[in-house]
Amino acid sequence: MAILTPDDFANQANQQPAGQVLANVGGKPITDADVTRFIQAMGRNGQAYNNPKGRAAVLEQLIAQRLFLLDAQRNLYEREPAFKEQLAQIKEQLLMEYAVSKCVESVRVKEDEVKAYYEAHKEDLNSEETVNASHILVDSEEQANEILASLKAGEITFEDAAKQYSSCPSKEQGGNLGDFGKGQMVPEFDEAVFSMEVGEVSGPVKTQFGWHLIRLNAKNEATEIPYSDIREQLYQQVTQEKQQAAYQSKINQLKILYPVDKF
Repeated sequence: MAILTPDDFANQANQQPAGQVLANVGGKPITDADVTRFIQAMGRNGQAYNNPKGRAAVLEQLIAQRLFLLDAQRNLYEREPAFKEQLAQIKEQLLMEYAVSKCVESVRVKEDEVKAYYEAHKEDLNSEETVNASHILVDSEEQANEILASLKAGEITFEDAAKQYSSCPSKEQGGNLGDFGKGQMVPEFDEAVFSMEVGEVSGPVKTQFGWHLIRLNAKNEATEIPYSDIREQLYQQVTQEKQQAAYQSKINQLKILYPVDKF
């Protein structure tokens, strides 16, 4: 399924006039634009509704909401103490969130700040070391040793042995597990494969799944990630850190204005 952008939503909505009235509820119109806004507010989940059937379902939902609103107004629910209490809580929450947004809205990040962050964290930003390995998984150490002896004698290739004996689905690829980094395999397997030399075949390695014969096909050393590849990611990181600093600074100032007593 194609990923729809906000522009796509707008373009599809433009197939009908944005102000086209789709329904009237109690004399108040619901337009095609109202349906589009509702779908956009759903984020990625809204993509499934941006079609005739989905938009019709959203329209029914908007009609239901409008009916409940009219009923609430007719019954003067807004005068009830319980509603006033909920409204006050919501107002406080919104006001607090607005105050936080005001606190961080002036935070700006310059290009040289992002570059400085990159230079200071280069080692942490390197791509991790990975390996490419194949394995043969069997139930017993005895069988693993028998297969290993056949491999060493040249009686069978590793790929053919995997297809013939391995109980792992990877046998269909000759036992190849593809590329993976440290920590992606169970500890015993991980420790063995990352200590091997390229082309080496291990002795039997026991894990919770059984006994493995492992062949290390390739080792990819950690490499430096170019700045251009992660600039946007770093920009977000630096922005978040500056916003957090502004947030904490504001809290410290407010604690002077409004003393906090903990019990």
